[in-house]
Amino acid sequence: MKFVYSDRYYIDIGEHVFPTIKYRMLKERLNFEGIEFIEPEPPDIEDIKLVHTEEYIEDLLNLRWTQRTAFSELPLSREIVEGFTLMAGGTILTCRTALEEGKCLHIGGGFHHAFPDHAEGFCYINDIAVGIRKMKEEKKVNRVAIIDCDLHQGNGTAKIFQQDKEVFTFSIHQENLYPIKEQSDWDIGLKDFTGDEEYLRNLSYAVPYILNNHRPELCIYVAGADPYEGDMLGSLRLTKEGLRKRDELVIGECRRRNIPVAVVLAGGYASKVEDTVDIHFNTCQVLMDWE
Repeated sequence: MKFVYSDRYYIDIGEHVFPTIKYRMLKERLNFEGIEFIEPEPPDIEDIKLVHTEEYIEDLLNLRWTQRTAFSELPLSREIVEGFTLMAGGTILTCRTALEEGKCLHIGGGFHHAFPDHAEGFCYINDIAVGIRKMKEEKKVNRVAIIDCDLHQGNGTAKIFQQDKEVFTFSIHQENLYPIKEQSDWDIGLKDFTGDEEYLRNLSYAVPYILNNHRPELCIYVAGADPYEGDMLGSLRLTKEGLRKRDELVIGECRRRNIPVAVVLAGGYASKVEDTVDIHFNTCQVLMDWE
């Protein structure tokens, strides 16, 4: 089993709700026999341009605080820009490995709020979109499905692919919460305090329908830990067991159809970072059980 990871994903962003330490903590928990960690390379700037505008990229590379960078809700430093750029390379590698071997998980990625021309919500580079566009450029895939199960709607990803009929965007999220919504191909906006039963009921209908009707050659699973009942940024009420069943549902439906799946971890803001790591670890275990 291969996981994409770099120690450089631990980025010093100061006092912040986004715990980049979770990547290192998860990697340490996964250090046992049978796992191969593969190190990504920074992508070529032309790969980033497959999604993002030249003006926005220039602002990032030159650390310019402009209307294009100011809504990231993160500091803007060389370490941060290099870290987020590297994670885009990590998602490219994850997609490529999933297509070659059937499955791969990125201990990182999932920055679905970044738009082509500006940052939003802890997201500078939309690595999901970069990975998909790179695979399409290399003619490895045509049809892709994004199953986004983060707490927040994947608004940037939805906007990027609104005119692309070959990329199906699906998001199940808390409705009355950040961000301002864009139109995905299918959105399920859940009420505050939705728990395991209703969440899984909605997902168990949507995922098979999408996979059967869109017939993707690759599925990107955005496995956010933030629908968790202990998350500080939302008020969905999924338990750890409910989130594990979510993972089993999405990954299992792909497995039954022999659809390669690339997993990115996205958000997770539990008051105890150990809880976020537990949830991500469970996602890894579910993927490892795919034989």
